[in-house]
Amino acid sequence: MSRIALVDDDRNILTSVSMTLEAEGFEVETYNDGQQALEAFAKKLPDMAVFDIKMPRMDGMDLLQRVRQKSSMPIIFLTSKDDEIDEVLGLRMGADDYVKKPFSQRLLVERIRALLRRQEVLSGEEPTAAEASQVMARGQLTMDPARHAVKWKGMDVALTVTEFLLLQALAQRPGFVKSRDQLMDVAYDDQVYVDDRTIDSHIKRLRKKMRAVDEDFSAIETLYGIGYRYNEE
Repeated sequence: MSRIALVDDDRNILTSVSMTLEAEGFEVETYNDGQQALEAFAKKLPDMAVFDIKMPRMDGMDLLQRVRQKSSMPIIFLTSKDDEIDEVLGLRMGADDYVKKPFSQRLLVERIRALLRRQEVLSGEEPTAAEASQVMARGQLTMDPARHAVKWKGMDVALTVTEFLLLQALAQRPGFVKSRDQLMDVAYDDQVYVDDRTIDSHIKRLRKKMRAVDEDFSAIETLYGIGYRYNEE
């Protein structure tokens, strides 16, 4: 049973969403603000979390930043319809997805399930011989799906589930262009709609993480109006 943390200062949302998730078979923990959640996470991290952005004491952005220092667990942001800047910033800082308020609880459940499925695939049991053979090397890049491990020039790079899948999709065929629609299919289930800005934000954050270990990283090329391409270095 997966443990989901809900962090929101709106008690009505905490109550209604937790009831929905529990009915779907999840174990749910609820917190009224970011500080309360952070203190609980220091004792035991959930399997994934859903954060509101605007909260007292510690908002969702601060909480995300603190959590990302220690964990790459999947995180979904809840945003209001006017929070476009916050959505993009949140994705660049390390959120895996966002859902706009007011939202369909069915949609939120589907996005949670999609992220958990990918996390399970990437964080599975000890790899078999077949899984070990799936380690991919592309120039200076090495990716190990069984261990959710990425190295660039021998240095570890910590990626979220979505970032890992996007990089893997691009690096599998160096020199070939992947459109945003193709990358959406890789990163999200068919029933989950995301727009171009979401993919762009993930790619920007992915580049930032790669450049943190190598400021000259330029393997991911943008082809404006078309998509992205991985070039071996």
